[in-house]
Amino acid sequence: MDDARAGEAVEGEGLDGAALAPRTVGILGAGRVGAVLARLCRDAGIPVTTASSADDPAAACAADVVILAIPLGRYRTLPRTLLEGRLVVDAMNYWWELDGARPDLDDPSTSTSETVATFLRGARLVKAFNHASVWELANLAHPPGHPDRRGIAVAGDDARDRAAVAALVDALGFDPVDAGPLAAGVMVEPATEAFGSGATADELRAMLDRFPRSQRGRVVARARGRAG
Repeated sequence: MDDARAGEAVEGEGLDGAALAPRTVGILGAGRVGAVLARLCRDAGIPVTTASSADDPAAACAADVVILAIPLGRYRTLPRTLLEGRLVVDAMNYWWELDGARPDLDDPSTSTSETVATFLRGARLVKAFNHASVWELANLAHPPGHPDRRGIAVAGDDARDRAAVAALVDALGFDPVDAGPLAAGVMVEPATEAFGSGATADELRAMLDRFPRSQRGRVVARARGRAG
């Protein structure tokens, strides 16, 4: 497969553009999140390749979109060379119970996705799917217009890449919500109102709007002010 941008099919920019869902999806991680996302891709008719830590990741990394669904504490084991130039979706979260004490992942002056993006130099990273529970992903995928459809935030620095990932979110049965740049992914990390909320798109937008006034939002603002 060539290295053409998945976003090349996008007309316009941002989530209002007409984007096509990716032709193929690769998933790094065969745990619960990876398994349910793979099932959603198959249900949507999108060919998907999953690679566990014991598998050769080359085939999964050659897909139009590659989803990261491994424990975040292992992000430095990701195949950086294979992911260079690829559209990569970060569906990972920091859990100290699983990942241990990690100052690099618990720094409020940056988001965990920005940390991963720094490591994956050259990858086009977009944050999505991380704030939805496994149960929500497995049970609440619905066609467009369904009253029970849930929202999924999409954060990334390139509008065309956000649009491509938004098309994937829509194809898998959820309403994409434009959260803005990758740094905004901090608004859907654990310990935020949006995380695990099972919110509709409108509810999720309201939560993102409230984030700066939340306790976590104030902590992030103070930390980023010091860093700046």
